[in-house]
Amino acid sequence: MVRFVGTVPITTNDTIHAIVAEAHAAQKDWAARPVADRVAVLERACRVLTGRVDEMAELFSREMGKDIRRSTGEVQGVVYGTVQTAREVADAIQQQRRGGQIIEYIPLGVTAVISPWNYPLAMANNLIIPALVAGNTVVFKPSEETPLIAQPFVDALNTVLPTGVLHIVQGRRDLGQALVEADVNMIAFTGSQAAGKDIMRRAAGSLKRLVIELGGNDPMIVLPDADIDRAAQFFAVASSFENAGQMCISTERIYVHDSVAETFEQRVTEIAARYRIGPWNQPGVNIGPIINDTQRKGVIDHIDDAIVKGARVLLGGKDHPDHYVAPTVPADVTPEMDIARDETFGPVVAISRYSDTDEAVRLANASDYGLGAAVFGGDEAVAVGRRLEAGMVGINSGSGGGGDAPWVGAKQSGFGFHGSADGHRQFAQVRLIG
Repeated sequence: MVRFVGTVPITTNDTIHAIVAEAHAAQKDWAARPVADRVAVLERACRVLTGRVDEMAELFSREMGKDIRRSTGEVQGVVYGTVQTAREVADAIQQQRRGGQIIEYIPLGVTAVISPWNYPLAMANNLIIPALVAGNTVVFKPSEETPLIAQPFVDALNTVLPTGVLHIVQGRRDLGQALVEADVNMIAFTGSQAAGKDIMRRAAGSLKRLVIELGGNDPMIVLPDADIDRAAQFFAVASSFENAGQMCISTERIYVHDSVAETFEQRVTEIAARYRIGPWNQPGVNIGPIINDTQRKGVIDHIDDAIVKGARVLLGGKDHPDHYVAPTVPADVTPEMDIARDETFGPVVAISRYSDTDEAVRLANASDYGLGAAVFGGDEAVAVGRRLEAGMVGINSGSGGGGDAPWVGAKQSGFGFHGSADGHRQFAQVRLIG
């Protein structure tokens, strides 16, 4: 059954240049304001959003399918975390003195922000706020899969922001391409590897500044002395099934030592069996629908390919209701399987066994991606983690950049990074005086 959720106005490609020109015109006055004034404006904008959390969370769930607890958490994180982020950016771009010289961080101009559908508010906000605090204006294109939740977010901010400082444009991939090719000074993007490469090609002609994060196929190594219950419960399953597995930092490949493999597989299967699929407003549901039929087919194709090539299925693997993928745990996964090489982006935990740590490291690194990774174990864990080709490596924990740490990918998982003082500064031009 198709349910109507809402509409947004579509932006035509031929209006992009005029919108970017408006953003350039507004940028001069916005940049002329002291940084503290720009932060104060964003603080007032957040107060507008505070009274809309429940309304926005329900719209979020209805549009994307994410359960209401997670939707509410994401909206709250944006509303209440924006002020802290804005203040951190302001601190990062303060003028500095080094060796008798002055280092300034000045605005770049107009930033194009193109955000994904899996965390449509959080990911967008992580790019929009540093750009605005740094004195840039923003033209924001949300994913065409989640346009509805983006619109009230921008509309609320624009009740406080000066006219022209923040624009939203709505449309499909070709609109994003037109925005990239327009007279913007910077492109901040989170999304697929293919889209990131296309953006780099289109931006190359005018050498536009880029900050892009391109997903991952994150590995996890379980050493012989690992806390098996902690590894299975805290990271392997919770990470792989969070947001129906539609998460760039999701653990997709697990390499477990032969000596503990049977125990680990049994524990993962027990925990995974507790997960329930269903709609966002159904009690007890913790795995929602896959975003669209194309993505769902890709996940199921990965599972089917693994089975055909000899994977041993510990849980799931078939009987996927419409719009969903049942939680699935294939074991004995080998490198030639699609699930071992490519990003799956679904509720799947792919397990392989190893006998030698060098072998585990080699298998973990055998990917074009390098966003996150994790190692569970004792004294050797940190040394093994340092051998992994990833921008973020968790030791007996998740691998996301927490606190004031950067969110950074290696290899083909990113170009530039955001978060942390150094990440915030990438939204500004460094100028040396003296």
